[in-house]
Amino acid sequence: MFCTALRALTAAVLLAVPLAVPAAADSARPAAPLPLAAAVDLLPSAVESRDGYQRSRFRHWTDADRDGCSTRAEVLIAESRTEPAVAAGCRITAGEWYSFYDGITLTAPGGLDIDHMVPLAEAWDSGAFAWTAMRREAYANDLDADRSLVAVTARSNRSKSDQDPADWLPPLADARCAYAVAWVATKLRWQLSADDHERAALAELAAGCGQERVDYEPAA
Repeated sequence: MFCTALRALTAAVLLAVPLAVPAAADSARPAAPLPLAAAVDLLPSAVESRDGYQRSRFRHWTDADRDGCSTRAEVLIAESRTEPAVAAGCRITAGEWYSFYDGITLTAPGGLDIDHMVPLAEAWDSGAFAWTAMRREAYANDLDADRSLVAVTARSNRSKSDQDPADWLPPLADARCAYAVAWVATKLRWQLSADDHERAALAELAAGCGQERVDYEPAA
């Protein structure tokens, strides 16, 4: 069963980064994490199009390891700050979760959404339209990177919707640098592109994020 250390706003974002060459050319991990601004520069540039997108093209909340727990349940278990209560059928009934988008702590899982750091529609626009159904499923259920999927308040997730950082940022200002790191790392992990509007917003964020660095592992 997927089990990682509890994740919090101050935790390091461990995802995936290629060498200091274009991401499409080489997906090997560098010897050291990259400054956020340098990681933004590695994002491939492309015009985005949502033609043909349907959410159903990304099969999600599967049980890839067949342990009886869906992807949603796995994230709730991993991110609970206390031992979560798990009922029959891997139904999570209680725990303690910190929604880093808005700084709210919840103890009832019903108030949480599992957010795709880079939304499914945005992933489609940025290159996933060309993937196989199997790769899109792997993306939608990515449990191998701590910030690919995050438990956040339903309200904040629905406010974000399918927007990129040019149009939406976490309401908690202190979360925005961590959010930018997680966003860029996820895109690099999956070799997803960024359009000019998104890239400009990320570069502006990076300029105000001091020594934030990006580390990630390329998706298989």
